[in-house]
Amino acid sequence: MSVAGELAAFLVRQSYQDLPAKAIEHAEMLISSTIASASLGSTIESSKIIRALEVERGGKAEATAWFGAAEKLPVAAAARINAVMSDAAASDDSDLRNIVHTGTPVCAAALAVAEKTGAGGPDVLAAIVLGIEAAGRINTAMQGGLQTKGFHGCIVAIYAATVAAGRLMKLNEAQMTQAIALAATSMGGLHAAAKTSVAREYHAGLATMLGINAVQAAGKGYIAEENILETRLGFFEVYGNKPDVAGVTRDLGKSWSILTDMGIKLVPGGHPHHAVAEAAANAARAGNVKPDEVESITISRPGFQGFTGPQFPTDLIGVAHSPAYFAACGVAERNFSWEHAFEDKINNPAIRGLLGKVKVAAPPTENLERYKAGASVTIKTSDGRSFTDTVYAPRGAAILGIEWRDVESKYRALAPYAKFSGGNLEQSMRVIRSFRDVKNVAELVGLLR
Repeated sequence: MSVAGELAAFLVRQSYQDLPAKAIEHAEMLISSTIASASLGSTIESSKIIRALEVERGGKAEATAWFGAAEKLPVAAAARINAVMSDAAASDDSDLRNIVHTGTPVCAAALAVAEKTGAGGPDVLAAIVLGIEAAGRINTAMQGGLQTKGFHGCIVAIYAATVAAGRLMKLNEAQMTQAIALAATSMGGLHAAAKTSVAREYHAGLATMLGINAVQAAGKGYIAEENILETRLGFFEVYGNKPDVAGVTRDLGKSWSILTDMGIKLVPGGHPHHAVAEAAANAARAGNVKPDEVESITISRPGFQGFTGPQFPTDLIGVAHSPAYFAACGVAERNFSWEHAFEDKINNPAIRGLLGKVKVAAPPTENLERYKAGASVTIKTSDGRSFTDTVYAPRGAAILGIEWRDVESKYRALAPYAKFSGGNLEQSMRVIRSFRDVKNVAELVGLLR
């Protein structure tokens, strides 16, 4: 059987009752995180442009573009808008292995398709867990290849949207196989563009829209190359680096990516840098180091050989990809939070004064299996003191456990940017918290305005 076929057989047969309770809870948290991130993202120009384009194009009223006028559009168009908004603010989740943002496309696709089909909470949550699982297993095979070859994580994220949409459109095993195969040959995206521009959220919108398109085509009987994942010059060979193809379907159902490799962002910016800010803040607190005492701040993490983003960022895009900024904030303020994505903090003299003192050390050689987007930071002071702290996984990593109070704090911090009507913000948060009890997804979507 093909890899796509083996995956499809497993994904189609799983029921809501088969899934771990903690996985279902994490799916609810992902919905909260995605909507919160989209709230802030709705204010960003890239989101406004895609929304305007899709509204102008129009079409059958099937699903809602969240917030504002809450326009009803074709399901793929609405899901695209919502995904772009979520990714634009650099506040959506990640698979912490290859930093693939799967939560945005899986939630945007699942909620849009569920609105079209009238699905309720359990079906949506199962679709999210299984979409994350499919993308996570394919991501495992891409280790060491995807980004080093120059491709963006959207290449993998499309599978999350595809599987979630396929579940909610009730594809059978053969149809899901073809949807996965179509997704494999649908997506493009270059990492260099995502690091330096709003192409990042453009990728998220495409992954979501094209995943739904693949499901719609497969549902109508479209046939693709079923072996495209594993065949010579197929997906794994082109995008991966000596991929473990057999591992994609090994021990299906014995572990779940949403429980082991997912990370919900509890602060803005690129997930690899969250641990940098935490470690820097911990080291500064341990030594009671003041900004004017700092001689150098050194970052060490697996695979990190030099700055991958600007050392002196001036806007959100730069901040999101600047490990120097995260380190400087951690030392200067012993903290990193949502406020650090905005102009006041970006131009803070104490923070900017430290940016030029941030350096990169050789990657660690020990305990490598413990790192999930982790990092070590060493602060040296002008009087010769030195303080080091290591954070193996950032707050919000599933492997550490995620607390609802942190997820809801994020919602309350970001959702106001969407300018919810009346009590919709608090009410929507309550619905998400008990989403497994929702009879029809319209109960939530109707509050996102």
